[in-house]
Amino acid sequence: MKRTEDERLEARLGLRFQNRALLEQALTHSSAVPELRALQDEAKPGSSEINNNERLEFLGDAVLDLLASQYLLDNFPDWTEGQLSKSRARLVNARSLENAARKLQLGEHLRLGRGEEKTGGRDKPALLADAFEAIVAAVFLDAGLQAASKMLKRLLFDETLEERGERIADSDRKSALQEHLQRGGRPPAEYRLVGESGPDHKKLFLVEVWADGQRLGQGEGKTKKEAEQQAARAALLQWEAATPKESQG
Repeated sequence: MKRTEDERLEARLGLRFQNRALLEQALTHSSAVPELRALQDEAKPGSSEINNNERLEFLGDAVLDLLASQYLLDNFPDWTEGQLSKSRARLVNARSLENAARKLQLGEHLRLGRGEEKTGGRDKPALLADAFEAIVAAVFLDAGLQAASKMLKRLLFDETLEERGERIADSDRKSALQEHLQRGGRPPAEYRLVGESGPDHKKLFLVEVWADGQRLGQGEGKTKKEAEQQAARAALLQWEAATPKESQG
């Protein structure tokens, strides 16, 4: 049964652990250790030590900071240090980590002591955020930095930026698209208003983005500026989906 539960979690993470002991440790809260050790000593005296997830949590915090910084530098080449720092803080704050943990349903997999279980530990925001940090470290140690980066982009970074009211992920898509076109030696993007709908007080604008005689994407928004950002976003997503990972770096 436990193996099946671990496999479900691995499916959500998008990877398989080579060293399952790392996954077990990442899910082990300090409150569970005395009880688990007692059970282990009874069943298999002298077997390997059971450790909680606090050291992995410490490492995961550092890995998160590093990969969040790299993600922002790669995606927002024109941002100032202040903008980057502010956005990194949003990416790795406790609320964002808790949300990612809930998406993974980590609470269901935590190993808790009886006391922590009775007080609702599986749903405590701090425990969930800490467990997510530990999972990040476990992935890093088991599969490397690239695997951790890929997981975080999918589970945390992209959605955290998009879910914020500021729509940070969309705020500079035009610049990101322009940078991509320049790297490929292509002419600047041209944004064309191709349609409007709705009454004057509630208009929707439809914009296409073109470069070198090719339509790259289309976007809709309540303002022309928003529609342009959405068109740039569509172009970037289409490029990312069509380009092999090796050539995207």
